[in-house]
Parts: sequence; C-alpha cells; structure tokens
Amino acid sequence: MTSVPESRDVDAAEALCLVEKNAVHVLDVRTPAEFAELGHIPGAMLLPVDLIPSALATLPADDKPVLVCCEHGIRSAHAARFLSGAGRKKVLNLAGGMSCWTGDREHAPGNPFGNLGPSSWLVENADLLPRQGKALDLASGTGRHACLLAAIGLEVHAVDNDAGKVETLRRLANTSDWVLHAEVVDLEEGTVNLGEEVYDLVLGVHYLHRPLFPAILRSLRPGGLLLYETFTVDQARRGKPTNPDFLLRPGELRELVAPLELLRDREGEFDGRSVAAVAACKPTA
Repeated sequence: MTSVPESRDVDAAEALCLVEKNAVHVLDVRTPAEFAELGHIPGAMLLPVDLIPSALATLPADDKPVLVCCEHGIRSAHAARFLSGAGRKKVLNLAGGMSCWTGDREHAPGNPFGNLGPSSWLVENADLLPRQGKALDLASGTGRHACLLAAIGLEVHAVDNDAGKVETLRRLANTSDWVLHAEVVDLEEGTVNLGEEVYDLVLGVHYLHRPLFPAILRSLRPGGLLLYETFTVDQARRGKPTNPDFLLRPGELRELVAPLELLRDREGEFDGRSVAAVAACKPTA
C-alpha cells in the first residue's frame, strides 16, 4: 500500500473556523435518522460509515480537505483512517463529534444513496452478496460499487468504456489491499465475451444494452447472483436518459433475466429515479 499522510483530529473550534471559511468538504457518517433528527453541519454530505468505501470514488476530486464527523467522533475516526489509508489526502476527524459542535445545524433529510453512495438496491440486498469469490461490475464508472464490493472481500473485475474513469479506479486500487482489476471494455461493440461461468456476482447499475444480457447470464457461475437496476421509460419525464434504447419497458427486466431464478424485484420511483431492479440467481442444475 502506498504511504500517505495520516488523518488528524481537529477540535470543534478549529472545525467551525474551517467550515465558516468554506475550506473543507464535510462528510457526515451517521445514520440518516441522526443526520436529520439531531441536525448536521450546513452543507454536509451524508454517507453512513458502513458505506464509506464508495466515498473513495465519489468525493469531489480537488485539494480541499475532507472533515469527517459523526455523533461522538468514533465512527468518523474509523472512516477518516480508512479514507487516508486508501489514498485520500487531507482528511480531518471532528474530535468529539457533533456532540461538541457549536455552530449552526440543519435538519433537512439526507440521502445516503445520492451522488456519494451506492445504489440502494445493492445495499438492500447485502444479505444475498457472496463474501468471497469473483464479482463483475458492469459500466463501473469511477468505482463507487466496485470499491464497496472489494472492501467486503470479493475479487472484483470492473469494466467501463471510459478510459479516464478506469484509470481513476486503477489508482484507487493501487492504494489499497483490495483485489480489484479495472479494464477498459466497450460493452456495446460486437459480441462481448464476459467469460463462461466465471463470476459469483454480476452487478449492473444505471446501464442498459439489451444484446449484452446473454453474455451476462453465461458469465454467472451456477448459484451466482445477478443484481441489476436501471432506468424505466418513466425516467424520461424526470430528465436524462430519454433515449428509449436506455429505458426499460414495464416488466421488461424480468423478461431479460428470465432464465434465472428471480429472488427479489422492484419497479417504480426509488432514490429520486424511475427504475426497475432484480436480484436473480443462476440455477445450479
């Protein structure tokens, strides 16, 4: 692992000064209930501590320090050490937490599955995830899901056609002890080969290329899990995407994964988006 500067504690007075100068990004790692009911630092981003690996790929990519806080400074100290150990520079921990904070507070609800966090579908199906084996993250971007899966012990293969995002994820992987391989792959060019019965988990979030599904199903090992979520036609009324090639018709996702055993599904508005999602298992016989 690459040597990086340690995180450091700051007291409430120093933290208040930094916040008032807009000199830090504030990352609150409490639960959504604590964030809203107990109040949070104005402008704070919410990401519960259990989901903190996603922050490596989603925190603003600038030189501004990240001030991490929780209620008493214990969860935030853990999160700050994790972020520093994984290569994030300039990480500060609010010693004593929000129990010592003397500045203004907001009580608006926070969304742990917004720009910083993973898909709520992944989190809600955490009980189905394998704790060892190989995982494939399709259209991984900078790796908000790949990092989370690698952090729980999976060997992750992340693919995306954006070379810049893949390089960012490779840099993250190089600063950690995770087994995470990132590769530039155009999933829409010709007949893509994802392998035969390779993966214990295949994840696809907010990506749709219908001709890819046969390759996805072949790549799963018997007993392997497919977690897939993407936009439906109703999303076009909310904003992007609007191209019907990227939007599921009602009930279509269940049809696309029909050879698999459907474990769970949902369709409707979730996390401010119109989506359909499935958790499906490849039969063992």
